[in-house]
Amino acid sequence: MSLGQHLLELRKRLFRAAAGIALGAIVGWLLSDFVWDQLREPIYAIINAQHRNAQINYPNITSAFDLKLKIAMYVGLIVSSPVWLYQVFAFLMPGLTRKEKAYTFGFFFTAVPLFLAGCAAGWYVLPHVVELMTSFAPKEDAAYIVATDYFDFVLKLVVAIGIAFVVPVFVVLLNFAGVLSARAIIASWRIAVLLIVLFTAIATPAADVVSMFLLAIPMILLYFAAYGIAFVHDRRVERRTAAFEQELAL
Repeated sequence: MSLGQHLLELRKRLFRAAAGIALGAIVGWLLSDFVWDQLREPIYAIINAQHRNAQINYPNITSAFDLKLKIAMYVGLIVSSPVWLYQVFAFLMPGLTRKEKAYTFGFFFTAVPLFLAGCAAGWYVLPHVVELMTSFAPKEDAAYIVATDYFDFVLKLVVAIGIAFVVPVFVVLLNFAGVLSARAIIASWRIAVLLIVLFTAIATPAADVVSMFLLAIPMILLYFAAYGIAFVHDRRVERRTAAFEQELAL
Protein backbone atom coordinates (compact mmCIF):
# COMPACT_ATOMS: atom_id res chain seq x y z
CA MET A 1 0.00 0.00 0.00
CA SER A 2 1.16 3.54 -0.80
CA LEU A 3 1.32 6.30 1.80
CA GLY A 4 -1.92 7.77 0.49
CA GLN A 5 -3.66 4.39 0.77
CA HIS A 6 -2.39 3.99 4.34
CA LEU A 7 -3.79 7.41 5.24
CA LEU A 8 -7.16 6.54 3.70
CA GLU A 9 -7.16 3.25 5.59
CA LEU A 10 -6.32 5.09 8.81
CA ARG A 11 -9.13 7.57 8.26
CA LYS A 12 -11.60 4.75 7.63
CA ARG A 13 -10.54 2.92 10.78
CA LEU A 14 -10.65 6.07 12.90
CA PHE A 15 -14.13 6.90 11.63
CA ARG A 16 -15.44 3.43 12.46
CA ALA A 17 -13.82 3.51 15.89
CA ALA A 18 -15.33 6.96 16.58
CA ALA A 19 -18.75 5.77 15.40
CA GLY A 20 -18.54 2.77 17.73
CA ILE A 21 -17.59 4.98 20.68
CA ALA A 22 -20.43 7.40 19.85
CA LEU A 23 -22.98 4.56 19.82
CA GLY A 24 -21.50 3.27 23.06
CA ALA A 25 -21.83 6.75 24.55
CA ILE A 26 -25.57 6.64 23.85
CA VAL A 27 -25.76 3.45 25.88
CA GLY A 28 -23.58 5.12 28.51
CA TRP A 29 -25.97 8.07 28.72
CA LEU A 30 -28.87 5.69 29.40
CA LEU A 31 -26.83 3.87 32.06
CA SER A 32 -25.23 6.97 33.58
CA ASP A 33 -27.52 7.15 36.62
CA PHE A 34 -26.93 3.48 37.46
CA VAL A 35 -23.16 3.84 36.98
CA TRP A 36 -23.01 6.95 39.16
CA ASP A 37 -24.96 5.15 41.90
CA GLN A 38 -22.35 2.38 41.86
CA LEU A 39 -19.46 4.84 41.88
CA ARG A 40 -20.89 6.55 44.97
CA GLU A 41 -20.77 3.34 47.00
CA PRO A 42 -17.15 3.86 48.20
CA ILE A 43 -18.22 7.23 49.63
CA TYR A 44 -20.95 5.55 51.66
CA ALA A 45 -18.37 3.01 52.82
CA ILE A 46 -16.22 5.88 54.12
CA ILE A 47 -19.14 7.06 56.26
CA ASN A 48 -19.57 3.60 57.79
CA ALA A 49 -15.91 2.59 58.10
CA GLN A 50 -14.33 5.89 59.19
CA HIS A 51 -17.37 7.36 61.00
CA ARG A 52 -17.03 10.72 59.31
CA ASN A 53 -19.21 13.01 57.26
CA ALA A 54 -18.53 12.47 53.53
CA GLN A 55 -20.41 14.20 50.73
CA ILE A 56 -20.11 14.64 46.97
CA ASN A 57 -20.42 18.26 45.86
CA TYR A 58 -21.23 19.95 42.55
CA PRO A 59 -19.30 23.26 42.59
CA ASN A 60 -21.18 25.00 39.75
CA ILE A 61 -24.48 24.86 37.89
CA THR A 62 -23.16 22.82 34.94
CA SER A 63 -21.23 20.27 36.99
CA ALA A 64 -24.03 17.68 37.07
CA PHE A 65 -24.51 17.81 33.28
CA ASP A 66 -20.75 17.71 32.63
CA LEU A 67 -20.46 14.72 34.92
CA LYS A 68 -23.25 12.82 33.18
CA LEU A 69 -21.62 13.53 29.81
CA LYS A 70 -18.27 12.23 31.07
CA ILE A 71 -19.89 9.08 32.40
CA ALA A 72 -21.55 8.49 29.03
CA MET A 73 -18.25 8.92 27.17
CA TYR A 74 -16.25 6.63 29.44
CA VAL A 75 -18.95 3.94 29.49
CA GLY A 76 -19.12 4.25 25.69
CA LEU A 77 -15.36 3.74 25.49
CA ILE A 78 -15.60 0.56 27.56
CA VAL A 79 -18.74 -0.81 25.89
CA SER A 80 -17.36 -0.20 22.40
CA SER A 81 -13.95 -1.71 23.17
CA PRO A 82 -14.53 -4.67 20.78
CA VAL A 83 -15.12 -2.18 17.95
CA TRP A 84 -12.14 0.13 18.38
CA LEU A 85 -9.77 -2.67 19.36
CA TYR A 86 -10.75 -4.49 16.17
CA GLN A 87 -10.11 -1.33 14.14
CA VAL A 88 -6.61 -1.05 15.64
CA PHE A 89 -5.80 -4.64 14.71
CA ALA A 90 -7.48 -4.37 11.31
CA PHE A 91 -5.31 -1.37 10.48
CA LEU A 92 -2.25 -3.58 10.99
CA MET A 93 -3.62 -6.46 8.92
CA PRO A 94 -2.86 -5.18 5.35
CA GLY A 95 0.87 -5.38 6.06
CA LEU A 96 0.77 -8.93 7.43
CA THR A 97 0.90 -12.32 5.76
CA ARG A 98 -1.99 -14.78 5.84
CA LYS A 99 -0.47 -16.64 8.81
CA GLU A 100 0.20 -13.40 10.68
CA LYS A 101 -3.39 -12.30 10.06
CA ALA A 102 -4.49 -15.45 11.89
CA TYR A 103 -2.32 -14.31 14.80
CA THR A 104 -4.02 -10.92 14.64
CA PHE A 105 -7.49 -12.40 15.00
CA GLY A 106 -6.27 -14.54 17.87
CA PHE A 107 -4.81 -11.56 19.64
CA PHE A 108 -7.94 -9.51 19.03
CA PHE A 109 -10.06 -12.11 20.81
CA THR A 110 -7.48 -12.02 23.61
CA ALA A 111 -7.27 -8.23 23.87
CA VAL A 112 -10.99 -7.59 24.37
CA PRO A 113 -11.37 -9.93 27.39
CA LEU A 114 -8.13 -8.58 28.83
CA PHE A 115 -9.32 -4.97 28.49
CA LEU A 116 -12.63 -5.79 30.17
CA ALA A 117 -10.81 -7.81 32.84
CA GLY A 118 -8.52 -4.85 33.50
CA CYS A 119 -11.51 -2.53 33.87
CA ALA A 120 -13.13 -5.03 36.22
CA ALA A 121 -9.92 -5.22 38.27
CA GLY A 122 -9.86 -1.42 38.53
CA TRP A 123 -13.49 -1.45 39.64
CA TYR A 124 -12.67 -4.11 42.24
CA VAL A 125 -9.78 -2.19 43.84
CA LEU A 126 -11.57 1.16 43.65
CA PRO A 127 -13.25 1.04 47.11
CA HIS A 128 -9.95 0.14 48.76
CA VAL A 129 -8.11 2.96 46.99
CA VAL A 130 -10.77 5.53 47.92
CA GLU A 131 -10.81 4.37 51.54
CA LEU A 132 -7.02 4.46 51.73
CA MET A 133 -6.68 7.94 50.25
CA THR A 134 -9.40 9.48 52.44
CA SER A 135 -7.98 7.83 55.57
CA PHE A 136 -5.05 10.28 55.54
CA ALA A 137 -7.41 13.10 56.58
CA PRO A 138 -8.02 13.51 60.34
CA LYS A 139 -11.13 11.66 61.50
CA GLU A 140 -12.67 14.79 62.99
CA ASP A 141 -12.69 16.46 59.56
CA ALA A 142 -15.44 16.08 56.97
CA ALA A 143 -14.72 14.84 53.44
CA TYR A 144 -16.30 17.15 50.85
CA ILE A 145 -15.49 15.60 47.48
CA VAL A 146 -15.93 17.44 44.19
CA ALA A 147 -18.01 15.22 41.90
CA THR A 148 -16.02 15.79 38.70
CA ASP A 149 -12.66 15.31 40.46
CA TYR A 150 -13.88 12.09 42.05
CA PHE A 151 -15.19 10.76 38.73
CA ASP A 152 -11.95 11.65 36.92
CA PHE A 153 -9.99 9.77 39.58
CA VAL A 154 -12.24 6.71 39.41
CA LEU A 155 -12.57 6.36 35.65
CA LYS A 156 -8.93 7.13 34.92
CA LEU A 157 -8.05 4.34 37.32
CA VAL A 158 -10.49 1.86 35.74
CA VAL A 159 -9.74 2.65 32.08
CA ALA A 160 -5.98 2.93 32.64
CA ILE A 161 -5.85 -0.55 34.17
CA GLY A 162 -7.88 -1.84 31.22
CA ILE A 163 -5.36 -0.34 28.79
CA ALA A 164 -2.50 -1.69 30.88
CA PHE A 165 -3.85 -5.21 30.45
CA VAL A 166 -3.94 -4.81 26.65
CA VAL A 167 -0.46 -3.35 26.02
CA PRO A 168 1.37 -6.71 26.43
CA VAL A 169 -0.88 -8.15 23.73
CA PHE A 170 0.58 -5.67 21.24
CA VAL A 171 4.10 -6.57 22.37
CA VAL A 172 3.51 -10.27 21.83
CA LEU A 173 1.78 -9.58 18.50
CA LEU A 174 4.86 -7.76 17.24
CA ASN A 175 7.00 -10.69 18.37
CA PHE A 176 4.83 -13.28 16.62
CA ALA A 177 4.90 -11.14 13.48
CA GLY A 178 8.69 -11.17 13.56
CA VAL A 179 9.01 -7.42 14.15
CA LEU A 180 10.22 -7.56 17.76
CA SER A 181 12.39 -10.28 19.26
CA ALA A 182 12.33 -11.43 22.87
CA ARG A 183 15.94 -10.27 23.18
CA ALA A 184 14.90 -6.75 22.14
CA ILE A 185 11.99 -6.80 24.60
CA ILE A 186 14.16 -7.66 27.59
CA ALA A 187 16.94 -5.32 26.46
CA SER A 188 14.49 -2.40 26.62
CA TRP A 189 13.06 -3.21 30.04
CA ARG A 190 14.50 -0.09 31.68
CA ILE A 191 12.91 2.17 29.06
CA ALA A 192 9.65 0.23 29.35
CA VAL A 193 9.56 0.64 33.13
CA LEU A 194 10.22 4.38 32.78
CA LEU A 195 7.43 4.75 30.22
CA ILE A 196 5.06 2.76 32.41
CA VAL A 197 5.77 5.00 35.40
CA LEU A 198 5.24 8.12 33.27
CA PHE A 199 1.99 6.70 31.91
CA THR A 200 0.64 5.88 35.37
CA ALA A 201 1.70 9.30 36.66
CA ILE A 202 -0.38 10.93 33.92
CA ALA A 203 -3.32 8.55 34.39
CA THR A 204 -3.63 9.29 38.12
CA PRO A 205 -3.86 12.57 40.05
CA ALA A 206 -0.51 14.25 40.73
CA ALA A 207 -0.67 13.69 44.50
CA ASP A 208 -1.95 10.12 44.28
CA VAL A 209 1.33 8.22 44.43
CA VAL A 210 -0.31 5.08 45.81
CA SER A 211 -2.64 4.67 42.82
CA MET A 212 0.29 5.33 40.48
CA PHE A 213 2.19 2.37 41.89
CA LEU A 214 -0.97 0.23 41.98
CA LEU A 215 -1.16 0.77 38.22
CA ALA A 216 2.56 0.53 37.51
CA ILE A 217 3.22 -2.78 39.26
CA PRO A 218 0.75 -4.94 37.25
CA MET A 219 1.83 -3.24 34.02
CA ILE A 220 5.46 -4.09 34.72
CA LEU A 221 4.54 -7.68 35.56
CA LEU A 222 2.52 -7.99 32.35
CA TYR A 223 5.46 -6.60 30.38
CA PHE A 224 7.74 -9.33 31.70
CA ALA A 225 4.98 -11.90 31.11
CA ALA A 226 4.91 -10.75 27.47
CA TYR A 227 8.68 -11.24 27.36
CA GLY A 228 8.25 -14.79 28.69
CA ILE A 229 5.77 -15.65 25.94
CA ALA A 230 8.00 -14.06 23.30
CA PHE A 231 11.01 -15.96 24.63
CA VAL A 232 9.19 -19.32 24.36
CA HIS A 233 8.02 -18.42 20.86
CA ASP A 234 11.50 -17.44 19.70
CA ARG A 235 12.96 -20.68 21.05
CA ARG A 236 10.38 -22.68 19.09
CA VAL A 237 11.16 -20.72 15.93
CA GLU A 238 14.89 -21.33 16.42
CA ARG A 239 14.34 -25.07 16.87
CA ARG A 240 12.18 -25.25 13.74
CA THR A 241 14.75 -23.30 11.77
CA ALA A 242 17.56 -25.57 12.99
CA ALA A 243 15.56 -28.69 12.11
CA PHE A 244 14.80 -27.30 8.66
CA GLU A 245 18.48 -26.53 8.04
CA GLN A 246 19.44 -30.06 9.09
CA GLU A 247 16.93 -31.51 6.61
CA LEU A 248 18.40 -29.37 3.87
CA ALA A 249 21.93 -30.50 4.79
CA LEU A 250 20.87 -34.14 4.53
